[in-house]
This record gives sequence, C-alpha cells and structure tokens, in this order.
Amino acid sequence: MRLRVLKSKTKTKTKTKTLRRHRPRLKSWPITFSPFARALSRFLSLSMPRLKTTHSPNPLRYPLKPQHSDSSDDEFGGVVQADFSFFDPKPNDFHGVKTLLQTYLDDLEWDLSGFVELILGQTTVGTVVKIEDDEDEGLFALVTALNLCRYKEHNCIVALKDFLLLKARQEEGVGDQLRLLLGEQACDVGLLVSQRVVNLPPQLLPHLYGALFDEVSWATEDEPTEELRNSFKFKHYILLSKIYMHKNVEQKRIPINDNEEAIIYMKPEDEIFHKLSSWSFFFPLKTQQHAPHEMRNYRPTGLVMAVEADKIPSFRQELASLINET
Repeated sequence: MRLRVLKSKTKTKTKTKTLRRHRPRLKSWPITFSPFARALSRFLSLSMPRLKTTHSPNPLRYPLKPQHSDSSDDEFGGVVQADFSFFDPKPNDFHGVKTLLQTYLDDLEWDLSGFVELILGQTTVGTVVKIEDDEDEGLFALVTALNLCRYKEHNCIVALKDFLLLKARQEEGVGDQLRLLLGEQACDVGLLVSQRVVNLPPQLLPHLYGALFDEVSWATEDEPTEELRNSFKFKHYILLSKIYMHKNVEQKRIPINDNEEAIIYMKPEDEIFHKLSSWSFFFPLKTQQHAPHEMRNYRPTGLVMAVEADKIPSFRQELASLINET
C-alpha cells in the first residue's frame, strides 16, 4: 500500500520539499500509549470523520464515515480512495483551519480569525493536510510555528500571551519562566501550533513534523531578508495542547487503579514533547464536552510546554521509532 504525503510546490525554494513514499502498516485507530487510552481515543473519534484502513496491494484506502452518520462500521459500505497530501496554507483554508482551532484557547473569546490569518499568511513555514483531489478541500491537520516577537503587535497574539500568563499564575516558578519567553526572549520563541482530527493516520506524523522542522531550517537560509531569516532561528518552542487527566491525580487524592492511566495523551507526540520539555504546567478547561462513560474518571485538561529547539532531533527520532513500532 502507498501513502502519499507530497507537499505541493507552490513556493519557490532552493531545496526540494518532496517527501519520500513509504509503505507502512496502518491501524484503524489513533495511537496513544496503552490499550485503555487507545480504546478511549477510538470511542472519542466517533463524532469525527472516520478514517479506517483496508489492507490491500492497491493505494491506501480510507473509508470515510460522515460526521452525521450514526451507523456502525459494518453498515458503512462506501470506500473512497484517499491519498493524503501536504499543502502550503492558502486563503481558501480559512474556515477549515478555524474549525480545527475552535477551542485552541478553551472558551476564551478572542480574535481567532486574526490568528488564522497569521497562519495562512505565513506560507514559508506551515502545512495543512488534505485528501488529494478532494473537491471539498476538507482539512484533516494543521501544523505551523509562529515567532512570538514577529507578530507581537497583533491582538490575537496579545490575547494568547495574556491567556497563558493567567493560567500559569498559580504555578510556582513556571510563571516567571513563561513571562521571560513571552517577553524578553520572545524573538527566539516559536509558538508550535498543531491541530488535527482525532484519528488522522498516525503514520503521517513523522512526515508532518519532519516537514515543519525542515521548513524552519530552510527558512533561516532562504527567506529574502535577514530579519525574516532570524525570525525562524528558534531557541525554544511553546506548545499548547489538551490531555485527559485522572481526577485523583488532579485532586491529589487516592492513587489511581493500576488499570487506569494517570494521563491520556490524545496526541501521541505530546507525551514525547512533555518528556523533553524544560517545564510544563496543567490547567483546567472550561469548554464543555460530551464524555463517554469510560471517561467518567477523567477531566479534560490544558497542557502548556516549553521545549528547547535543540531537543527537536531527539523528538523526531523518538516519534519515528514510536510509529514504526506500532
């Protein structure tokens, strides 16, 4: 089976950005880090477009289950040839990107449209994932990195910084470190934004992050001005994500059952980032979400991490190993 992850050549660059084709074996559910977490991820993805694998010598096939459908997998008989491809962000992606980022800052009312416009305006670094030749051009994933100093005057970035500082105010020691990265050292900091549908084929992840960090490296050489080249010489990355935390851990009470995870990482790469982070903190989320019975002991929780740029090679290696072993 073939997995096509070719980045569109809409930009003039001095380096080739085409990714090599691989022939991985895919699973039909997203990867997490325990059977329990995998089961929860699969359950939580029921309201998302279903992407499931059929093993075949033909190009990779994904039966796409409509969001409004309540039928079981067995009742869904349609199969669509889905070649996932990487593309540079463009204005037509506005609504798709905005949908992916709808709860990026929890329930905060902020200039999300302005934030999306920043992402779409930075085509040098940033990738969206779509199904090739799909007339609807639906987005399945987004990844980018924004320099916090370059965009500091934008209302959306001001609001984002205030949001993070507010959430960190009760975290002893972390608040000062965060304030330093958002202030004096902001020109060296990239906000790493990564959002996607729950069950995007995990085999795409090494390519997706590889494309991002390769683009960051290329931008330090290829951008037309020294100011722009320097804006991608990141020394730190800040990431904002969501996990599910067991209520006993959250409340520092009785130890959890051996069969339950303390933290469920809905995106497998978040556990790697978390392990490699210089510091991190959690905060409760206010956004109301329907939770299945299996999640009754878990609470959706925000996770903010700071990762030094020199940890990225280790991250890429660990992510590739994780996906290859699954």
